[in-house]
This record gives sequence, C-alpha cells and structure tokens, in this order.
Amino acid sequence: MNIYDLIIIGAGPGGYAGAIRAAQLGLKVCIIERRDVGGTCLNRGCIPTKSFLYASELFSKAKNDFETFGITVEKLSFDMAKMYSRKNQTVSRLRSGVEQLLKANKVTRLEGTGTIEARGSVKFVSADGTEEILKAENILIASGSKPSYTKFPGSDLPGVITSDELLENSSSVKKKLLVLGGGVIAVEFASVFANLGCEVTIAVRSRLMRTWDDEISKNLGVILKKRGIKVYGQSAIKEVVKTENGLVCRFTSADKEIEIETDSILVANGREPETDGLFGEGFSLSMERGFISVNEKFETSVPGIYAVGDVIGGMQLAHLASAQAVGVCENLAGKSSSACLDFIPNCIYTDPEIASVGLTESAAAEKGIETFTGKYMMMGNGKTVVENGERGFVKLVFDAKTDVLLGAQLMCERATDIIAELASACTNRLTSKQLIRVIRPHPTFCEAVTEAAEAAHNISIHTMPSK
Repeated sequence: MNIYDLIIIGAGPGGYAGAIRAAQLGLKVCIIERRDVGGTCLNRGCIPTKSFLYASELFSKAKNDFETFGITVEKLSFDMAKMYSRKNQTVSRLRSGVEQLLKANKVTRLEGTGTIEARGSVKFVSADGTEEILKAENILIASGSKPSYTKFPGSDLPGVITSDELLENSSSVKKKLLVLGGGVIAVEFASVFANLGCEVTIAVRSRLMRTWDDEISKNLGVILKKRGIKVYGQSAIKEVVKTENGLVCRFTSADKEIEIETDSILVANGREPETDGLFGEGFSLSMERGFISVNEKFETSVPGIYAVGDVIGGMQLAHLASAQAVGVCENLAGKSSSACLDFIPNCIYTDPEIASVGLTESAAAEKGIETFTGKYMMMGNGKTVVENGERGFVKLVFDAKTDVLLGAQLMCERATDIIAELASACTNRLTSKQLIRVIRPHPTFCEAVTEAAEAAHNISIHTMPSK
C-alpha cells in the first residue's frame, strides 16, 4: 500500500499545477489521470482552439486584408489536415513539458482511474486493469468537465458533434457549419470556420454572450454579421434530419420557423462536471446540479477532501482552476494562499479579442454600488489604425465614492493581454487617478487604458469633446 500526503485526481490545469506546488512545498504527491496530462484545456480546449484561431486568422487576413497593405498573394489556399497536424504538434510539445515538470518535481504520476472509496482512501485502477488502494491524508479532486450534450430529435445523427469530436476530425466541416450555442466555445469555433470561408450560422437560446457586458454582446453581433456569420437569437431546436446532401436543422427563432441546410452541427451548449467513476459504492459528497459543493477553502462535505476547477462550477477557466489548486496546496502545507481569487480575467479569442475582469456597470448597480465609467473607442488608437483593426473599445468601471477600479470590459486587439494590467489594478485597488499616472508607450493598444481612465474625467486627449 502506497501512502501519500496528497492524492490528486485529474492532471488538468488544476491538478498538475496543484501537484507541482505541493511538491515544491515538501509534500509527497500522487496524481492520477486516465487520459493525457494537461486535461481539457491543453488537449481538447484552450490550446487546440487557439491554434486553429491563429491559423484561420492568418488565412483570413491574407485573403481580405493583405491588399490594403500593398501585399499580393496568388493562389491562396489552406490545408485543413496540416492545420490539424500543427495543432497536434503544439499540444504534444506543451504536454511533454508538463510531463517533464511533474517528473522533475518528483510527483508520482499514475495512468488510470482514481475512485474515492472513503476519506483518505482511493482505489487506483491502471489501464491494464491492475487495482491498488492508495492512502493519503488529503485528496484533491480536479477531474474537470466534459461537453454538455443537449438531446433533441436527430441529435444522435452522424454530423451532430461536440467540440471534442470537431477537434479530433479534420473532415468534420466541409462548407457549412451550424453552431448551437452562443458562448465562448460557440463564437470561437464559428470564427475559425468563417475565417476559412465556410458558411456559418449560430442559433442561440437567448443572445450572444448573455453573461457578458451588453455592449460587448451587441458589438460582437455586428462584427460576426460583417464576417458573414448569421446569428439567430431566441432559438429553440425542433429537429435535425438526414438528407442526401447532409443535414437539415429546423428550429424557431423569435417565433419564426427557420430551416438550415448544413454539413455539420456543433452542439456547443457549455460543459458539465466530469464525475463518472469518481466515487465508490456507498461513498458520496454533497453536490448541487451535478457540481461538487465546497466551502471557501475548497473543502467538500467530507473533511480532508477538496475540489477545484470545472467540477465545482462557476467560471470554467484553466487559470482559475490552477489558482484554486495552488491555494489549496499552499494551505495544506501551512502557507497562506499566494493568489487573490476576487478578480478573475475572462477572455474570448475572437478577432478582435474580448476580455473582462471584475464588475460591469449593471453588476455593480445590482450590488447597490454607485459607479462612473470611462470608455475609449479603439478607432482613434494609432496601433489599431495601423493594423486595420475592427471597431472596439476599452471600458473601465470605477467606484463613485472611492475612485477605485471595480472592473473592466475590453473588445480590441490584444485584449487578452491588456486585461492582465487591469486585473492587477483591481486586485491592488488602484484608482482612476493612479491609472492615469502611468505613462504607456506609443503606439500600442494598451494606450487605450490611459484614454479610458482619462475619459472617466472627460480629459481624454484622443476623444472628441462631449456635446
């Protein structure tokens, strides 16, 4: 029987980050993973989709923008199989790096399934069926999530796929794609295939990015329409049927009957917790809507068993899972958590990029907080004009009483990088005046932060005076 200080189930961003930090702090750690190290983010999510987005954006710019810059390209084409190969190379390289880090930190890595039998006891079953009981003072669940699969007539037909299946098969989409869903997964995949010249349609139950700032949602809708992507809001799927040419999806949108012919239908209605085989017979944890319930220290209803990341719900983000797991492991080693979990950046890698942190105006109002805002439109930004960027903005939300930055919403080139500065400002309770004091280089996209902070006081240099 092997005894550890900590057993971690799941080697995704939460699991492997927690394992490495625990090992750094002197704990004897075992990590169990039945699939590839890196979890959904590295193998079936963040990294693969960003690889496709980058490749498809290069193609789109070469096709649509190069002439603007005096560059001529003849016989432009793309090879989907090579794009998938490049994606696989990127994933493999990063996964190998994680494996080496676990090994270098002397983390015991077990390939197979881990089932919690009782407090401090995990049954490990290897790929060849060998069973072993592992013991540990503490257990951390970081098993992640899997695609939600909405059932409807025809949902089991070939060609109706999830993001996992789309990322595995280079021939999934030929010329037409229908995306069911209006969240991050939906708009990123829609962008990829629209960039490559496919006819893309989105059917969303309410509106695009409904949990995001309303201005971002509206702006994104305008940009997607400009790119040729049709968006149907207030939609309800009736059925999907097989035809000689592919699939036909029938649905209603704002009480109108719609019929779409397509090659493939991507079901992108979010993700659900992965708990299959996690608990042994007679053992359970408190759960809500399938997610594991935890307290402020991420401890479950059973003392000594913790859970982080997608499996507990909330914002399903790789960097959040990592921060949660690192904090748990630091506490187990008798240390204070190094990260602040109050301000978590959220990003979408469309073109232009979208990023948010902290409170929106409406969220602050719901909390009874009086605010004032500063917004800068990116079409006045030199770097945006140089790179022929799309319409976008940087919006900052400040507390009217303290002048402290409460949140930021960005829709612009490099938004996913710029948001880090604003997350830092929120975490450290910086004010608009302190943000204005920072001299940002010119020409850069991040100059817009200065302009937005100044706009909050009607002193933005590159904004026309208010009437």
